[in-house]
Amino acid sequence: MEENSKLFIRDLGNGLLLRRGSVADAAALVDINSRMHSDDGPDKPDPGIGAWIHDLVTKPHPTLKPGDFTIVEESASGKIVSTLCLLPQMWTFDGIEFGVGRPELVCTLPEFRRRGLVRAQMEEVHKWSESRGHLAQVITGIPNYYRQFGYDMALNLSGGRRGFEANVPVLKEGELEPFSIRSAGMDDVDFIFQLYEKYEERFGISCKRTPEIIHYEMSDKNVLNISRYEHMVIEDLKGTRVGFFEHSVNLWNGGVTCQYFALIDGASWMEVSPSVTRYLWKKGAEYAERDSLPNTSFGFNLGESHPVYEVMEDRLPVLRKPYAYFMRVPDLAAFLNHVKPALEKRLADSVAAGYSGELKIGFYKDGLRMVFERGRIPLIESTRPDSYADVSAAFPDLTFLHLLFGHRSLDELRHAFIDCFVQDNAARVLLNGLFPKRLSAVLPVS
Repeated sequence: MEENSKLFIRDLGNGLLLRRGSVADAAALVDINSRMHSDDGPDKPDPGIGAWIHDLVTKPHPTLKPGDFTIVEESASGKIVSTLCLLPQMWTFDGIEFGVGRPELVCTLPEFRRRGLVRAQMEEVHKWSESRGHLAQVITGIPNYYRQFGYDMALNLSGGRRGFEANVPVLKEGELEPFSIRSAGMDDVDFIFQLYEKYEERFGISCKRTPEIIHYEMSDKNVLNISRYEHMVIEDLKGTRVGFFEHSVNLWNGGVTCQYFALIDGASWMEVSPSVTRYLWKKGAEYAERDSLPNTSFGFNLGESHPVYEVMEDRLPVLRKPYAYFMRVPDLAAFLNHVKPALEKRLADSVAAGYSGELKIGFYKDGLRMVFERGRIPLIESTRPDSYADVSAAFPDLTFLHLLFGHRSLDELRHAFIDCFVQDNAARVLLNGLFPKRLSAVLPVS
């Protein structure tokens, strides 16, 4: 109890207190999370979730400390009744880095729900996140729930393609496998880092990875950790590294799934992809035998668009559309000012290059004002319009986040939300130039 008093945040009343986590909480955090997050119900704890929690709390993590867990504790018994954590990370917006806080592993015992315990913890981790300079927060989770905390589902999450045994490319008789695939080692960390950095340039929004993060993901996770993936290096017959990919360590949807796939410049997706597909199918058969499960498919879980989908289109008949991340931006003006160089470059590359004037955006409670001088943006500020005759465009609730993160185009938003409107043609041109729909496939740090 003395140790817990050092971690104390505040009294929530009704015999409950809010505090930070510590290494001493590892077993209890594993217990509540592995039961509450189990797809098979609380009586059958999920060992993968338990291993993830144990790793986060007990092993050195590149961005998270044990104190980044919030815990609601029953004072009388010392029992943990609700908890979550904050995973700090760095993302990019057209290459410009910005800090992101990721609340995760949110759970509450059934008998303690509907008491505002998650709200109290979210308020706390939002403070932590903003104090660390994070300009946004992101969370994955059940539909709608996190909207009550200022989030909207405004960025693509996952999505992919799957095939079956009949779709696996077969080598011709006597033909050798043109590429070899091996487990990545520590000598490959710099290669993976550089290739990842280069490949991520194609995305509007990306999650940064340092060599330290890659090292952690490759070597410091328990074999049962649900967020662990195998890192594989692809080599040609001369032993030259031409790419890498990550795949699940268990069967998902009946087979092994590729989670990330990148090649060096000049390597042929058409030549390499069949070798990776054959590897995934073979690995699925190994896991199926290990776990006494059927191996029925292979998959690429690489977002909405990826080169492998194009070159293997006839072998990936099953489409899984993306879900979405919940995104939160507490200060839009601060975020836009931070990424202003990217916005100015977008403007320079658009038909609005060299524009002078202003753009007033309303959100039905407050708004933004952007001033342009010959293509530069000297001012972005928060405003509170007197009426909607004073704005150039308006977006209800948090719909502007879809535009900000390139998740939806302006026309798509206007089609889905009739009270998204644009007053004049200049506003339409500016919004399309500043906030085009962009491809993103974010792989967050876990």
